[in-house]
Amino acid sequence: MSAVIAIVEDERAIAENYRDALRRSGFSVQLFETRAAAMESFRQKLPDLAVIDVGLGHEIEGGFDLCRDLRALAPTLPILFLTARDSELDIISGLRLGADDYLTKDISLPHMLARINALLRRVVLMNEARSDTDDLLSQGPLELDSSRMLCRWNDQPVDLTVTEFWIVHALAKRPGHVKSRGQLMEAAQVVLDDNTITSHVKRIRRKFQALDPDFDAIATAYGMGYRWQAGPA
Repeated sequence: MSAVIAIVEDERAIAENYRDALRRSGFSVQLFETRAAAMESFRQKLPDLAVIDVGLGHEIEGGFDLCRDLRALAPTLPILFLTARDSELDIISGLRLGADDYLTKDISLPHMLARINALLRRVVLMNEARSDTDDLLSQGPLELDSSRMLCRWNDQPVDLTVTEFWIVHALAKRPGHVKSRGQLMEAAQVVLDDNTITSHVKRIRRKFQALDPDFDAIATAYGMGYRWQAGPA
């Protein structure tokens, strides 16, 4: 069965162009023009991936609101912004709300398809995972279960997106070893620029710090990347 991709885009011609390209690549596609219509459908049945524009009709930031609501409904669903808005503030806002990727509409169709396929591949790997000891990773108060995409810190659940989970997993798997931004992209199986990886890491830190204000396990290796600190800084 082909993966179902939901496109939430208020400009019909643009939406249909993306729909046709995705269908040629073997995907099933749903189109929605408004945030309300999309959420009504998502509450009944989730797609395999959501592609969202930021501005939706009269709602200038309707896509951001939709992302927030959808992320609360489905913590691990791949969400990708595809929008004409390319300011750094918009990109950071989208990632803070839980999107896995943020693309602008000047991106080529092959590039967009590559990013979509990368996100979907991670879900396939996650669903094919088996519950064995290799799926469990513990580092002090951190517990990761890659077969169920669960993260806990001091026995408290941490709600991570798919991208965030694999970034944490890549860092925690080898404490003390610096992971470059490129290596973190490879671990998350997604193509992002350095600033986007930085935004993801900042968001991950905030999620842990919301549970533990003293959290400092993710250290920055300036000019190199990030490392997981097994003990106190």
